[in-house]
Order: sequence, then C-alpha cells, then structure tokens
Amino acid sequence: MKKIIALSAVALLSTSIYADADMQAQLDALKAQLEKLETQYTAKIKSLESQLAKTEKKQKRLTKKVSTVNKLANNDNIKFDVDFRTSYDNLQYKTTDGTKYSNDGLYSMRLWLGMGYAPTDDMMFKGTLAYNKAFGANYGQMGTGQGFDTFDWIVNENLTNDTLRVREAYWFWSPTINDRGYTLSVGRRPATNGFLVNMREDDKAKSPIGHIINMEFDGISGSVKTDDIVEGSYLKVCLGRGLSEANGRFNMANPDYAEDGGLLHNMDLVGVIAKMYDDGQYTAFAKYYRAFNVLGMDASTNNLKTYGDVDGAALSFQMSGVGDEINDFLDDTTLFASFAWSNTRPQDGKAMLGSLDNESGSSIYLGAQMPNMTGGKFGLEYNHGSKYWRPFTYGEDTMIGSKLAVRGDAYEAYWTQPIIDKIFTMQVRYTYIDYDYTGSQAFFGDFGTPMDVANVPSAIDTAQDLRVYFRYRY
Repeated sequence: MKKIIALSAVALLSTSIYADADMQAQLDALKAQLEKLETQYTAKIKSLESQLAKTEKKQKRLTKKVSTVNKLANNDNIKFDVDFRTSYDNLQYKTTDGTKYSNDGLYSMRLWLGMGYAPTDDMMFKGTLAYNKAFGANYGQMGTGQGFDTFDWIVNENLTNDTLRVREAYWFWSPTINDRGYTLSVGRRPATNGFLVNMREDDKAKSPIGHIINMEFDGISGSVKTDDIVEGSYLKVCLGRGLSEANGRFNMANPDYAEDGGLLHNMDLVGVIAKMYDDGQYTAFAKYYRAFNVLGMDASTNNLKTYGDVDGAALSFQMSGVGDEINDFLDDTTLFASFAWSNTRPQDGKAMLGSLDNESGSSIYLGAQMPNMTGGKFGLEYNHGSKYWRPFTYGEDTMIGSKLAVRGDAYEAYWTQPIIDKIFTMQVRYTYIDYDYTGSQAFFGDFGTPMDVANVPSAIDTAQDLRVYFRYRY
C-alpha cells in the first residue's frame, strides 16, 4: 500500500512539472504576441498622431481663412441700406381775408441711402446720402423757383432735385474707461426725427431734442453714462456750427476762406442734454442750448444778417406702455408730453423777432400712439406755441411747414400700417395748423415778427396737409 502511494505521488509531481512547463511556454507565447501587437499599435498610434497634427494645422489654416472671410463680410466693408418713400400730399391754405391756395396732387419721392462701417465694437462710421424731389420737378431750374429751400440746415428735408447730398456723415467712438461708458462723435450729426417726433415718422429717434431742434447740422458731441447712479441715465454735451463766416475760393477781393467781415458771422450752438431716467417704460429728457449769432432777414434791404443769440430748453417725458400688463392694448400704447421754452437775446440794438427786448416763448407738445386691429399704429398729436415761440425745427418733415414751430395750435392724426413687416409700409397722415400769430416759419429777423393774424389780411390763417405714402426699407 505504501508503495502504491509513493508511486502515485511521483506521478502527480511529474505531471505538475510538465504542466508548469507547458503553462510557462504559453505565457511566453502570449507575451511575445503582446509585444508584437504593442509594436504594431505603437506605430499606428504614432501615425495617427502625425495625421492628427497635420489635420490640426490644416484646421487652423482653414479657421484663419474663414475668419478672414467673416471679417470681410461683417466688419471690413461698408454695409448699405435703402429707405425709399413715395408720397402723395393734398395741401390746403386759407388766409385771413378768405383767399385760398391749394395743391390737390403733389407727388414726391425721397431716397435715403444709408451706410455704416464698424471695424471694432467701440468705433464706427455712419453716413446717409439723400435726395427729395417732386415728380417731374427740379427746383431752382426752368422757372420753378428757389428760396431758402436749399439752405444747409434743411436741404435734404425739402423738395429740390435728384442730386444726392450728404445728409449724415460722422464717426462715433464709444470707449469704456474705468468701467464707465463714454461716447465721442464728430461730423454731420443726426438731428432730425428726434425723440417724440420719431413716432409719427415711424423711425427710431435720431436725437433726444425733437421738440426744440429738428434740422441738420455739423458738430461734435460727447457723453458719459451715469446709469450706475440713475437707471438708464447719461449726460451729453453738444457743439454745433450752423454757419461759417468765410470767403469762397478764388475770391478776387479777399484771401480764400478768410473771414469776410460781412453781415453774417459764425453761428455756433452749445447744448447740454440729460437723459434723467430710462427703465424701458418710462423715459425722461432735459435739454438746454444757446445759439450764437442767429440770422434773419432785414426787411429794408432783403439781406440776411446776424441778429443775436437765442436760448432754448425742453423737458420731455414718454411712457411706453400704460400700467403693468393690464392688457395687450395698454401694453402697446405710448403716451408723451413735452414742455419747451425759447428766449431771444438781441445784439447791438437790432430788433430780434421785431423786438429790442429779450422775448420768451413756450410750447406744449402732447401725443399718443395706440395699436389697431390691423397690426399697425394709430396716433394723435397736439401742440401749441405762444406769441414769441421760436425753435430750430425748420427741417420737420411736413409740406406745410413745421407744425412744432406754430404760434397757435396744430392737430395731427396718423395711421401707420406694415404691409410686409417693416420692409414695406404705408401711412395716412392728416395735419391741421391754426395760426394765431405770423412768422412761425421765419428765421430771427424782421419776417419772424409775430403779428396777430386777425390784423394781417394776407396772413395764412390755417394750413392742412393730407399725406399718403408707401415706404420701402431694407
């Protein structure tokens, strides 16, 4: 028995030795295979890494090219836009002695060709070329007549001819310094279709001073944001020049562009504008300006000359949405009110607006704009001006003259309707002016003298303008 057990032990030990040897061989074979696979995959990984590096380089080059293309498309070229309006106006005038003047079919077209260029987030250029003409008319030629309609302040707002003129051209810089926003801009600045006036014009407000200044001018403006103190507020200073006293080129009597020493002097304006508050629903502005060496007509010589200085100021308030989500109609209703003041300061004994004394005038301006069931807007406006009221609103877009300059009462109703979104729209507008005093549309000289229209037989007593327009913007 002991012999059998011993033999079994020897056999088991032999089997184990042979099994261990076989397992070691298998392990060695597997190790060799793994080393071979590692070598193969290492080579493949290196190849893939090389291809990936090449792909990344190509991707960087493509990204750079795409960025260049995007830059050319978005930043490094001037973008243009078109605003083209065709209008029909029916004009009616009546004088105090009963004489009537009219034009039952005045057709006109106005083109604004806008341009803009913004190479950086805080620097841009803006410009607008414009013409405004009546169908088949070229004022100033062929006996159609020409007065002050081509004066630099208002040339693009009056019917003249199809010559493209510069309406706006300025650079605008908006840096942030020490976490505070500033702006600086120089050129032919936008000063028409300003705050409140822009509503009936179906435009964004070009300036905050629509009640007291609505005309083109050249100048400089700078502002600083104060919205960390009062929500939406800022303070702006504006400097403008409305007339340069200078000889023309090739002047035989005096050197080129030297001051001519004539009846007109440099006409300058300095203004301060404060947006006092703006939370998106409630907006309030305060404005003040002084204009130096304003001009007017001398009735005895029919010459323009400098008469003196004039101050102007206004407080304007707008409410965009009545209440807090009461209903859709009130949410889309806008109400506004503005009060303005003017004051003349005659120089050298010259009668300014017919008076040697400082004369003050005032104006109130009220309006509402409401949605209608067609998806458009319906608006109502009213303004009243006193005897010596005198703003700079000569460029207002009304064929019968500035309603905001009226010494008397003006009433207006309009309906603006989108046809193809904002791209193609129409408007029907009716303006009625009832004058109390003459001289509402004149400058600051003799023809701006206010006289009771009831005592001037040939004075314009009332004026009406019914306008229908179609407007394309893109």
